[in-house]
Amino acid sequence: MSSPSLSRRTALRAGALVTAAAGVGASAPAAADGRAERIDTHHHVLPPRMRRWLVDQGVLPPQGGPRWAQWSLPETLEVMDANRIAMGIASTPAPQAVFSDRAFAEAGTRVFNETLADLVRDHPTRFGFFAYLPLLHVDLALREAAYALDELGADGVLMTNTAGGRYLGDRSFDPLFAEMNRRKAVIMTHPDALPEHPGPFPGAEEYVADFMLDTTRCALNLIRSGTVDRHPDLSIILCHGGGFLPYIGGRVERAGRRGEAPAPDAFRRALKRFYYDTALPMSPYASPTLLNAVGPGRILYGTDWSQIEASEVALARRAFERDPALDDRARAAIGHRNALRLFPAAAARLGRRPR
Repeated sequence: MSSPSLSRRTALRAGALVTAAAGVGASAPAAADGRAERIDTHHHVLPPRMRRWLVDQGVLPPQGGPRWAQWSLPETLEVMDANRIAMGIASTPAPQAVFSDRAFAEAGTRVFNETLADLVRDHPTRFGFFAYLPLLHVDLALREAAYALDELGADGVLMTNTAGGRYLGDRSFDPLFAEMNRRKAVIMTHPDALPEHPGPFPGAEEYVADFMLDTTRCALNLIRSGTVDRHPDLSIILCHGGGFLPYIGGRVERAGRRGEAPAPDAFRRALKRFYYDTALPMSPYASPTLLNAVGPGRILYGTDWSQIEASEVALARRAFERDPALDDRARAAIGHRNALRLFPAAAARLGRRPR
């Protein structure tokens, strides 16, 4: 079986295969009420078994490579504890192009999801996980979703915004959305480089703006295709504060009245159906608009660890704690209460009842 190569830039562009880790049996840090406050729903991982497989297949070099490939369990625990993160819902958003070969996708997806499940099994109070789905092979994605959700105990599934140049609202993905809707599953969407622009524009890397546009395009595609309305029992998380979606609502509605975007009523319904994570980071710039558009009940705490440095996780956490747009009730909702409701199995492992 041949394995595709993955350049440093391609991998970084996808925000993929990022580090994070497990809890090594350590207990979560205590807040004032004796409990860690936060559940990190945007928490990427690259445990050793997963890395070894990628090295064996020639996807990662045996030594060196990008920062996210240098997984460190002690560093991860330190970051989680320092930022009072009780649990990370782990994910590994590999570029779909890595798994274009079906046999490679079948083997790799199984390694990814079993590794993530092992992480949760070994450290059940510190981690949950989103199962990776190989979207270029929808029948295989359906099979792996069933295995991950039914046998491995996944808390949800991860879908990249595009696969093969098609956004998630494409009808080819309908069987997958129908099955996830039947299961009332949680879907985390994750950006990649823009399909038609596989490289950065001068002056900024893709994650600065292109990832935001990719998420916005995906959301609009899901709305206009009818995917959101046809599947009312899905919970869909848009990363990075929803990209630009909450901030261009007036423009979308104006275009919708002209038949050039989703209909205004469909857009408004979907805007309040989606969940959004704070890994923009949200505070302080995005907070007022996001809160006014969707309310604190649809926002989840997210760090983007370990794609970003520990110092950036701490800066975003301090900005969140000091954000004048948030009161204590909103901080609690975003920090953990919304996630406890969305992930009941994870809440049970933490011994926390959703409120």
